[in-house]
Amino acid sequence: MTFLSKRQLLLSLCVTSLSITTSIFALSPQEIEQAYTKSYAQEKAGNFKESLNSLAPVAKDYPAGYTVNYRMGYLNLASKNYPSAIECYDRAIKAVPTAVEPKLAKMYTLMMQEKYSDAEQIGYQILNLDFTNYLANLRLVYSLRMQKKFDLAEKITLKMLAIYPIDTGYLTELGILKYAAGSFQKVEAIFQDVLLLDPGNAVAKDYIALSKKMQAAAPVQTATDSTKK
Repeated sequence: MTFLSKRQLLLSLCVTSLSITTSIFALSPQEIEQAYTKSYAQEKAGNFKESLNSLAPVAKDYPAGYTVNYRMGYLNLASKNYPSAIECYDRAIKAVPTAVEPKLAKMYTLMMQEKYSDAEQIGYQILNLDFTNYLANLRLVYSLRMQKKFDLAEKITLKMLAIYPIDTGYLTELGILKYAAGSFQKVEAIFQDVLLLDPGNAVAKDYIALSKKMQAAAPVQTATDSTKK
């Protein structure tokens, strides 16, 4: 048994789940490598359209390839061409159904379009493959929060904080969820913890200020008020 080099592995992924065409071997391995090298150089220069064009011959010969579709999805996402990005990521998912990375990328693309319900569904698909995936859970929490599904979002947040107790991303989500619930004292406590971990965190400072303002504006309940109930 022989082991593939990294280069050989990448090239083999390019032809995963290929459609059989007459031009299937039109490009040599060297030509494929040159196409990717050129694409990376153009991306580095900020020329995303040219970077995509450099991969066109690879995509033509290997329309169902995993690597080429994943990369083209990324380049379309960077260009804010979201529909094309989704199409590319879908082809990558079809090529390797067990892969998490194209699903994560598709989820992010949907979030960029504020399609939070669709992003939520992709999040659950990822969790079926990897229940504690950090990014999938965090993006799922955000998507749920944006749909005002606060209880479910908090449940997932607490699940992940049991694994990552001092993660500022999940602590921030918990603080925002507590703010939505009106638990302003808890908001302050949570975001004070965030500031201990990340002293310059602007979100934490903003929510602490908002919570103080909300508490100051709240009517003070007197003993007489409480006896009227």
